[in-house]
Amino acid sequence: MKRAVFISLLILIHTYTLAQTPFSFQSHSIVPGTKSHIKIEVSSDKSSTFIPITIFHGLKSGPVLGITAGIHGYEYPPILAAQQLNQKIDPKELSGTIILVQLANVPAFLGRSAYLNPLDGKNLNRSFPGNPKGTITERIAHKITTEVIAKSDFFVDMHGGDAPEDLRSYNAWYQSEALPEVSKKGKEMALAMGFDYSIIFNIQKERLKTRSIYCSQEAFHRKIPSVDIECGRLGIAGKKETSQIINGMLSLLEHLKMLETNTKLNDVKPRIIAKRSTIKSKSTGLFYTEKKAGDFIKKGELVGYVTDFFGNRLEQIKASENGVILYMIGTPPINKDETLMNIGILP
Repeated sequence: MKRAVFISLLILIHTYTLAQTPFSFQSHSIVPGTKSHIKIEVSSDKSSTFIPITIFHGLKSGPVLGITAGIHGYEYPPILAAQQLNQKIDPKELSGTIILVQLANVPAFLGRSAYLNPLDGKNLNRSFPGNPKGTITERIAHKITTEVIAKSDFFVDMHGGDAPEDLRSYNAWYQSEALPEVSKKGKEMALAMGFDYSIIFNIQKERLKTRSIYCSQEAFHRKIPSVDIECGRLGIAGKKETSQIINGMLSLLEHLKMLETNTKLNDVKPRIIAKRSTIKSKSTGLFYTEKKAGDFIKKGELVGYVTDFFGNRLEQIKASENGVILYMIGTPPINKDETLMNIGILP
C-alpha cells in the first residue's frame, strides 16, 4: 500500500512538473518556480557595461512578458518600481515567465546623465533595433532586442519625465490598421493598468517597414502587443509615481492571467487621446511659464515666453490646440527647435 501511494505521488509530481519546462536564457536554465539574476555583459572597442536582468519563471505555463526599465538612466520611478517588483513577484505563484530588465542604461544611471549614454553620447531610445558591431549604446539596444523583446509575447517599456521634463502620468499603446489583433491586445493591456490617461501611438503601415528607433516600437514591429508607461517628473524619485507603476504592472499581470494579485485600482474610465501636438521653441535662451504638466489649455492662449541671456523677450509661446499638457520643459534652459510642450488634443 505504501509503495502504491509513493508511486502515485511520484507520478503526480512528474505530471505537475511537466506543466512548465525550464526557461533557457543565454547559457542559463531557470527551473519552474524560481527567479534568477543575470548580468549580460556588453562591450565595444572603446567601452563596456552590463545589463542587470531578472528572470521569473513560473510553476505554471503561460506567456512571456518582457519589461524594460531605465532605458533612460535619469528616469527614476520606473527603475525603483523594477527593484520593488523584484521583491513582490513570487515565481511560485506565477503562470508564464517575466524577463525584467532592471536597468537598461547603467552608464547613464551611474553618470546621472539625462537622455544620453555618457559613454558614446547616444540616446538608447533612438537606437533600436541596435547593431551588434556598433557603439556601446547600439550594442545595448541589440542585446535588449535579441534577448528580451524577441523572446516576449507581450512587452512593456517603462519611462518617466527625464531631468528637465515635467510630465503628467499616462500610458500608451501601439496601434496600426496593418496589425489589428496585436493592436487590440495592446489596447487591452494599456486599459487594464489603471492609468487615467491613455495615448494611442498610431503607426502607419509604411512605418512598420522601416527601422523602429524606439524600444517598445521594436516590439510592435515584431507583432508583439506593446505598451509604454510614462510616470514620473523632473528626474525625481517620487514614491507616488513609483507606486503607480507597480500597481499598474501588477494589474497587467492579473489581466494577462499570469498572477493573482490583491491590487485594487480606482474604477476610472481612462481618457483616451488619439492626437497630440508639439510646440517647439524658435529661439535659444530661457523659458518662462506658469504652466505645469497636467494643466488644460486653450488654443491661442499665452502659455509662456522665451528670453535671451539679457532678459529681452524673443518670442511668446501660445497654445497650438485645446488640450492637456502631457509633458513640457520644466527648467529654464531651452535651445532652438527643442520641444517646449507636448499637448494631448481634446475635443
